[in-house]
Amino acid sequence: MLPAVVKLCCGISYPHLRSMSGLQRTAVAVISKEITQMKHWAQIKHHIGKPLLAEPKTEVAVSEDQLFYIQHGKEALRKAVSMLEDGEGWKLEIQENNGDVICSKVIPGAGKVFRLEAVLEASLDDLYDLLFARVENMHEWNPSIRRVKVLKRAGPETIVTHEVSAETAGNLIGQRDFLSVRHSCKEKSCLYLGGAAIQLESFPPQAGFVRAEDGPTCIVIKALDEDTRKSSFTWLLNMDVKGWLPKSIVNQGLPRAQLDFTRHLRKRLSLR
Repeated sequence: MLPAVVKLCCGISYPHLRSMSGLQRTAVAVISKEITQMKHWAQIKHHIGKPLLAEPKTEVAVSEDQLFYIQHGKEALRKAVSMLEDGEGWKLEIQENNGDVICSKVIPGAGKVFRLEAVLEASLDDLYDLLFARVENMHEWNPSIRRVKVLKRAGPETIVTHEVSAETAGNLIGQRDFLSVRHSCKEKSCLYLGGAAIQLESFPPQAGFVRAEDGPTCIVIKALDEDTRKSSFTWLLNMDVKGWLPKSIVNQGLPRAQLDFTRHLRKRLSLR
């Protein structure tokens, strides 16, 4: 669901950002514009040990809102990658016969997060297309998702989406909706998809749904050296499902949703 527990769809709302007035958000946007080019990729490189995409050499005019969403998405990706790169404290949850592995870890301020590791028979371009470029079509191959709608586009790498999970048999968590910023970073041999919940005055919680919150969450996809048609797939799922569900139910449902999503993704990839 990023995807519908996912996210995928590929992936915490920030109270201090939600409460900002227009003037405060303007200040954040101006500051973000000045420091992003200097610090953002340096921060990512520090956590993953290699460069990603170079900053554009030419500036493209963007609005205040676009800068706000871009910074929110980049910060979510940075924080999620930092969680993944901290190798201490992970505990095995599930190990499948096909090699898929899910581990979990309790992180202060985030709660229990889950890390899925798998190998997919797909290129980076295939996965970027399915998980980001055509995210609105995800319901066509993933029955756990009812719909995904792109509400805003902040340049080619950042989008704001509304996602609704489907009512499916065996879903321990139940139907939820999500309002999220999603950010992508793609280079020749690696793809990063990050996300986090956001709140918009123009799109309040919908009647009849429990609004869950993603993030910071991310998916990291790397081409395997020996076969460019295969990729390693690492997914950090970090979610607050809200509602009154016992933690034991949530902690069973989230890793199971990861396995279900990966199974549906493999099935879709097999039809290429």
